[in-house]
Amino acid sequence: MKKNILELIGNTPLVKVNRIDTGKCSLWLKLENTNPGGSIKDRIGLSMILDAEEKGHIKPGSVLVEATAGNTGLGLALVAIAKGYKLILVVPDKMSREKIFHLKAMGVEVVLTRSDVNKGHPEYYQDLAEQITRHTPGAYYINQFNNPANPLAHEKTTGPEIFDQLKGTVDSIVVGIGSSGTLTGLTHYFQKIKPDVEMIIADPSGSVIKDYVTKGCYGEAGSWFVEGIGEDFIPPIADFSMVKGAYTITDEESFETARVLLKTEGILAGSSSGTLIAAAIKYCREQEIAKNVVTFVCDSGNKYLTKMYNDFWLRDNGLVKSEQVGDITDIISRNYEKNEIISLKPGNTLKDAYKSMRTYDISQMPVIENKKIVGIIDESDILNALVNRKDSLCSTVKEYMTSNLVILTPKAKIMDLMNVFSSGMVPIICEAGDFKGLITRIDLINYLNLSIS
Repeated sequence: MKKNILELIGNTPLVKVNRIDTGKCSLWLKLENTNPGGSIKDRIGLSMILDAEEKGHIKPGSVLVEATAGNTGLGLALVAIAKGYKLILVVPDKMSREKIFHLKAMGVEVVLTRSDVNKGHPEYYQDLAEQITRHTPGAYYINQFNNPANPLAHEKTTGPEIFDQLKGTVDSIVVGIGSSGTLTGLTHYFQKIKPDVEMIIADPSGSVIKDYVTKGCYGEAGSWFVEGIGEDFIPPIADFSMVKGAYTITDEESFETARVLLKTEGILAGSSSGTLIAAAIKYCREQEIAKNVVTFVCDSGNKYLTKMYNDFWLRDNGLVKSEQVGDITDIISRNYEKNEIISLKPGNTLKDAYKSMRTYDISQMPVIENKKIVGIIDESDILNALVNRKDSLCSTVKEYMTSNLVILTPKAKIMDLMNVFSSGMVPIICEAGDFKGLITRIDLINYLNLSIS
């Protein structure tokens, strides 16, 4: 029996990886996705707010402000709800929609800002959060990147849990670095309890942390899709004294590892978890003696269903390689023959078309009959129908679809596509009369961007 949701934070399970090759080592996953807010950040959300209360920085009704990649915000929101605080979060715009929807549903004020700028820029998420705090009467900036109560949560809870669950036999722990709270807290705990534990860093490609660990210096940061870990600076609270190695993991490796984990172990993990587990697997396979290695499922993959678990998103962002045939069909992002296109039949109603457009967030749909495209219907066709006849959603698609189509073969060139776009039409690709797919402007932009990069 628990008095409130906050009592469910921590004491997360530790489970062994069984169906992935980990060499001579045993790899254990700390399932932080089982926290009530769905991530390891519930621990620090509770710790930092309790600390601010104890020090008299906040009281019921106070406004809390934080810069977050999402999960710290969810942890803070969980505590804020239970304790009656208003919460303003500044979130980079690369974060998953699931996290943002989740935060808003909890009553959080979410301020989206740019993810393509570095520290010192006024729209950098941490700088913007500080600015909002200064201009909001009575606001308190949580500041996870400089807050000692952040690592304290892991020193007091996460570290002891791991030690007890493995009965003291932990040899190595693989962590990622965002605010560095996990690394620093575990370091402070194991320095006192078992100082021979090796801390290993998993760092997204583009982040500066690995260079700092291995070279003692770093250059300009790049960009990465993985959320929650990786930095363009060294967090002030970071303690690297027990770090024995670091691995750079690409977005592709991170997402593939997380998806393999789901297929082999049944664990739905988030993007940063993929990074940590990919690094942990590499580390395990390199060891010449058996070790107990621990890493984290930092949050749940249900926060990334529209991204890393979406085959189309991966393909559109060049994170999986599609088979190339060397003609214009390589630009088609949704292939009809692979059942990737939402289509209609001429006898469907406009209501059917409208429902499909809303459900799948699309603005136009091909109309197919016997594998042949006979028309296209888009939002403007439905709008015209509604303006002209109030009962027109009962009309058939055939009555309102555009049947004046521009058909191109796979031998067409990019300039042919540009000419079709210039005429306000959509290029339709057919081979021997069979429909292959549509090519939109964004399809061509994605194709050209990935070709250049």
